Amino acid sequence: MGSSVSQSGKKAIGVGSAVALLCVLIGLYVSSWATSLPAKVSATPAPPSSGGTQLTLETVAAVGPKYSSHPDWVSYLVRKQDKWVRSTIYTVPANSVVHVTLYQYDGDSGLRNPFLSQVQGTVGGTETVDGKTVNSINPEEASHTFVIPQLGVFVPLPGVEEEAKNQCEFAPCEGTAHRTITFSFKTGKKGRYRWQCFVPCAAGTIAGFGGPMQTLAYMDGFINVV
Repeated sequence: MGSSVSQSGKKAIGVGSAVALLCVLIGLYVSSWATSLPAKVSATPAPPSSGGTQLTLETVAAVGPKYSSHPDWVSYLVRKQDKWVRSTIYTVPANSVVHVTLYQYDGDSGLRNPFLSQVQGTVGGTETVDGKTVNSINPEEASHTFVIPQLGVFVPLPGVEEEAKNQCEFAPCEGTAHRTITFSFKTGKKGRYRWQCFVPCAAGTIAGFGGPMQTLAYMDGFINVV
């Protein structure tokens, strides 16, 4: 009887120790995940003639092994001190104008909701695509969008043509086929505003909205207005 109780006690201690170890490991994992947010990138001063601040972004079809453990994921990158950084958290001043230059290296995926092909919430209600001012694009030509719902900003980004030569395989994508898109938007009061892409561009996931589409630092992030 004593031996049986002793064995049961040892098993209970063993199970308890294993559970405690598992809890510690889970805690470390959650802690690591919670503190591994992408770096915040501040907008830089725009030229005095335009005023406000400047953000320089690019979108890529595959972020590549240099930037991620998910090298085939589609992603946004931001220019920081002459280097491309995988971050989607941007800091901009309150009550000011933000000028965005975006280099679009991905092909088209198309929009399921044509409403998002209209430029909204930008200064003048327009964007420029390769130097041409437009207020909308063909919904089928959309590759990504830059959308800040709380600020009413909806900017569709047309994709690189399928037959274009010298297309980028993975980031960083400099000197390869792309579209150059510029637009400006006004910030309001201080706050944290969510932004994201609404094009279902995550190939291989359910409805195209999994993976990078729902992961911070790829196709969605925050605008910190300070």
